Amino acid sequence: MSLNSSTLLNEENTREAKRNTECLESLLQTPSSVQNNPLQQLQLASQEVLEKAKKSGRSKCPRCNSSRMFYCYTCFVPVETVPIKEIPTVKLPLKIDIIKHPNETDGKSTAVHAKLLAPDDVTIYKYPCIPEYDKKRHEIALIFPGPNSVSVKDIAFHLQKYTKKGVCSSDDDCSREPLLKQAKIEPEEEKIPNECISSSRSEGTRLKKIIFIDSTWNQTNKIITDERLQGLLQIELKTRKTCFWRHQKGTPDTYLSTIEAIYYFLVDYHQEILKESYRGQYDNLLFFFSFMYTLIKDAKCCAGKEPDVLTVMSTFPEMGVEDLTPLAVRSDLF
Repeated sequence: MSLNSSTLLNEENTREAKRNTECLESLLQTPSSVQNNPLQQLQLASQEVLEKAKKSGRSKCPRCNSSRMFYCYTCFVPVETVPIKEIPTVKLPLKIDIIKHPNETDGKSTAVHAKLLAPDDVTIYKYPCIPEYDKKRHEIALIFPGPNSVSVKDIAFHLQKYTKKGVCSSDDDCSREPLLKQAKIEPEEEKIPNECISSSRSEGTRLKKIIFIDSTWNQTNKIITDERLQGLLQIELKTRKTCFWRHQKGTPDTYLSTIEAIYYFLVDYHQEILKESYRGQYDNLLFFFSFMYTLIKDAKCCAGKEPDVLTVMSTFPEMGVEDLTPLAVRSDLF
């Protein structure tokens, strides 16, 4: 009796393992479903190239020859099975610097998505090798929550204060005229209403660069306290729920991945600073993210339990991203 029970149990386990394997194989060979997908409203370029790459499996990086899936997170280029001409390119309204913590695993960071999709406007630095921002702090802001952070809609007002004060480092001649006064060549004439509107919009677009920190919350302190980032205007994003599939335990679901934070900032900037209607101009920044989200979601629904997601992760380690940052949460809520 005991032997029969043991045999039946082993057979059931074998059948269950086979069903899970078949389910995963089916998932990897068929187009991903968008049912109940909060990202399905995005206006994305065709992801057929990613579907094809998913079926063919890992491929070589054209630069370093490493085996990767979809893209090389070291060289910031698509792999051989993903032609670069089939990857969308996004033009951003300002430059973005991403400061990556040295302990952040390259293959587990969504920051690379931004570099792949907006190569002309995004630069990734590995801390502590970062630029000196002091002389240009009147046109740069840092995305980070805190007691002194401001909302996106207030960027223009606060950068104007930086400019009126002038920007003077220890190497500058502090006796020279403030920047605004230097810019006055012709006597100021009375402005007509249209000119006032144009001037207001100019104030709003003074921001030229935005900085993001790519790390877990526990790693952030080392970077945010660096003297090279002191004195920069800090921006806090609106609270939004992350769609990230590997949420950090013990943290709110408003902790966004780096690519989500970049995307949401640009959407808010477009509407609140540029004062233009948003029609999906930056949606393709989530080109890779949305595809991976759907694949992981389908794996969960197919298997009906969490362990099979780990199987997908082992197949595609690029999806094991763990770069959630508390960019939409004030420090006093931690």
